[in-house]
Amino acid sequence: MIVEGRVIAVCTSENKGTRKANVGRACLKAGWGIEGDAHAGAWHRQVSLLAIESIEKMRAKGLDVGPGDFAENITTEGLVLYELPIGTQLTVGGALVEVTQIGKICHDRCAIYYLAGDCVMPREGIFVRVLRGAEISEGDTIQVLSSEEADAAPQGSAESRPATPSQADG
Repeated sequence: MIVEGRVIAVCTSENKGTRKANVGRACLKAGWGIEGDAHAGAWHRQVSLLAIESIEKMRAKGLDVGPGDFAENITTEGLVLYELPIGTQLTVGGALVEVTQIGKICHDRCAIYYLAGDCVMPREGIFVRVLRGAEISEGDTIQVLSSEEADAAPQGSAESRPATPSQADG
């Protein structure tokens, strides 16, 4: 069974702690994340994903929010992201990524939390590291790989793959 969704938005920001702007397309770099994004780096939370279905839950509470407003890099459609086990590999367009963290701890309440009394990113957002880079764009297919497909997928050189991260929020 093939499980797939699609990219609704590709978002970046120059600074951490801010909403991200939908730029439509970006380059995912192996072992780094989205080139030019404040959250990119050699760590386990290189790229964040949040489903449009999660954003719609906040819209139902009366908030005027959309892709990038939760500081996610990639807004998806058609996948229940937070149900994917850690270690799951996904293709995003031509890129290959691996789920490293589900949700996050919010040490400081964000503006959305203060407006709605809730925020979906800590529960429903996920983080991935980039195993194989590629340019991605709105409309690209996201495919959940079976363990057999993941084992067969080329992942670039060992130098481009960071070590298995801890699950700490650091």
